[in-house]
Amino acid sequence: MTTPGRILCFGEMLARLSPPEGELLLQSPQLAIRPGGAEANVAVSLARFGAPAAIATILPDNALGRGVRDEVRRHGVDTSAVQFRPGRLGLYFMTPGAVRRPADVLYDRAGSAFVTHAADAFDWPALLDGVEWLHVSGVTPAVGPTGTKAALQAVEAASKAGVKISYDGNFRGKLWAEWDGDPKGTLGRMLSASTLAFADDRDFALVLGRKFDDADPAARRRAAATVAFEAFPTLQRIACTLRVQESVADQALSAVMLTRDGSGVRETTAEAIHMAGVVDRVGGGDAFASGVLFGLYSGWTDQQSLDFGLAAAGLKHSVHGDFNLFTADEVHAAIAADGFDIKR
Repeated sequence: MTTPGRILCFGEMLARLSPPEGELLLQSPQLAIRPGGAEANVAVSLARFGAPAAIATILPDNALGRGVRDEVRRHGVDTSAVQFRPGRLGLYFMTPGAVRRPADVLYDRAGSAFVTHAADAFDWPALLDGVEWLHVSGVTPAVGPTGTKAALQAVEAASKAGVKISYDGNFRGKLWAEWDGDPKGTLGRMLSASTLAFADDRDFALVLGRKFDDADPAARRRAAATVAFEAFPTLQRIACTLRVQESVADQALSAVMLTRDGSGVRETTAEAIHMAGVVDRVGGGDAFASGVLFGLYSGWTDQQSLDFGLAAAGLKHSVHGDFNLFTADEVHAAIAADGFDIKR
């Protein structure tokens, strides 16, 4: 029996700074600091599920850089591909939402060690040896020309090496707006090499330059998937969530997976989970992606993988910080749960 390969996640690690709940940024002098970053979130979640997950990134050679490296490593992530270079650690400030006020993100990433050195920093053929899946996202090319170059280098090398590519759209309009980039062309090139995409009709509308305007969100997603499968021959599956919000703390989350099936599209759905008293939704999409990817990596069916991803996303909403801190057993328990009594 062939041993499954590793799952390598590539992207920038950040520090997240947040004021206490119910406060605006700098309303008080307190800021909580936690590590984060879309790809690191996925790597941590996968490692906690039991998958051989690794991260490739560039961090500053100082206490902050070593600190965020150590944080992902303590969750079981292989950090041997982490490089330390001159520069600073990228930051983002997240003001938590409350009642009808949404959360707000302020990026401070310019001049970070990753942004400065990401292009041409990695020997991708060597790094991809023994890797089964490469996980990337649309955040990396959005940070600037070096991020774009690095992201395209990674996916092109993975495609050449026969490594499956998991791509999360993660469109970041605030980052793209800071420079003269080409999100349509760049993200389209990443999708053209991908096997699995975490994206919805808005992502495909941007990349394909067309609208999907059916009033029914499910119909929009089906239409977008049909066109995407025609445009990107290597793409086999598309998965995404649909969020309905009554307030910042009261939300419902459902999910769908659309799979290439001969000349058509097979649809798998997961019914909505209702989440009252949401603690922190940041990283929920990454928890979903890691759960679905873990299921497919493990050989599960589309339904099992989708259910697991949605349950993982739901659990993530119950803890502070970007990381999903739950094990596979705890996610399975959440799927099977029939109540909320204390576990004794």
